[in-house]
Amino acid sequence: MNQALTPTQQTAQTILQHLQTVEQERQRRRSDARLNDIVAAVKAYQRQRFAATYADLLASDRYQGAARFFLDELYGPQDFSQRDAQFARVVPALARIFPRDVLHTVQTLAELHALSEQMDTQMAGHLAPPIAGENLSAEHYAKAWRATGQPLARERQIALTTELGKALDEYTAKPLLRHALRMMRGPAKAAGLSSLQHFLETGFDTFKAMRGSQEFMRIVGERERSLANALFAGCP
Repeated sequence: MNQALTPTQQTAQTILQHLQTVEQERQRRRSDARLNDIVAAVKAYQRQRFAATYADLLASDRYQGAARFFLDELYGPQDFSQRDAQFARVVPALARIFPRDVLHTVQTLAELHALSEQMDTQMAGHLAPPIAGENLSAEHYAKAWRATGQPLARERQIALTTELGKALDEYTAKPLLRHALRMMRGPAKAAGLSSLQHFLETGFDTFKAMRGSQEFMRIVGERERSLANALFAGCP
């Protein structure tokens, strides 16, 4: 008889499933160059959109660090395929490296990553050449958004984003956790988790410097939901 998984093992298994979803999306794109190019255009547009939506926060002395963190780590153009492959290989060892509350945050990040990749692929499926390789217009993006639909999935994306911010903010009230993160640099590097370590440390320091994230996360949640509603409604 198989032994029941512990809560930590269940979390690790869920993280691995999300990473497998991400890899499946990448494989679809690798087999279809046109789809891959259009997804890249979608991601580039979304990064530009975030920068425009939060131009005031990016220029704010208090909030620019957190806004830049979201822009680079959640909307960035980086290819995380190598990081995710390394990450997936060592998921079972995560519990021995990271504290339990940090592991839950990693699960949230993995779910957001997987959901965003799925939605980006679906958006690209509603866009046709000559979009690939060109700047994506707001009109094309809005039409693809409505064609993709799935308002519950869009709401889940926003909820996961704000959950990440809330978790990082809560960590700032735990100085011992910051020390623990610093002590984990060596083991994380040895396990191929340097990128994840960087995300956690940068997030911790960024949110600590903000001196409270309630207002910042309220703004992000309100603007993202307002934008989603406008896109679904077909507003200009």
